[in-house]
Amino acid sequence: MISFKSHSGIYTFEATQELPISLNEAWEFFSSPKNLVKITPDHMGFAITSGEPKPMHVGQIITYKVSPFPGIKASWVTEITHVVDKKFFVDEQRFGPYSMWHHEHIFEETEKGVLMRDKVSYKLPFGILGRLMHPFLVKPKLGKIFMYRFKILEEMFRTSERHSELARIS
Repeated sequence: MISFKSHSGIYTFEATQELPISLNEAWEFFSSPKNLVKITPDHMGFAITSGEPKPMHVGQIITYKVSPFPGIKASWVTEITHVVDKKFFVDEQRFGPYSMWHHEHIFEETEKGVLMRDKVSYKLPFGILGRLMHPFLVKPKLGKIFMYRFKILEEMFRTSERHSELARIS
């Protein structure tokens, strides 16, 4: 499920997804910055430029190159500001395309596996021009990125669930 809200010039985007994996498996995958490349559309040219990312920790700075639109390359610097093991972590933009970016990654164990929630609060640059561009440019782009992630994660982890079930049956 995906939703967008606007308040005081700040937009909040939320996406939820339940996957049939353990909390440990989810945390191991999502708390590793190198896996961002696997769940970002190829056409965005996403690359980590700060070297091989170490295990996530508070204060960690990660730099990226990304192409949000064809022919436009942007540098992005984020800092991991909060980490509570197997519960949540937060990355915040320090430099990049947004005036503000605060991304909460929340994990909750369920009977079926793990419910993951992404909550992104962001503010666009360029004042009223940025606000005018939001419904036509930014909102659809973010929606597509997270729909891509949803699809890729379903393929990755539902396939793994089917293989596990087949192994138990055999």
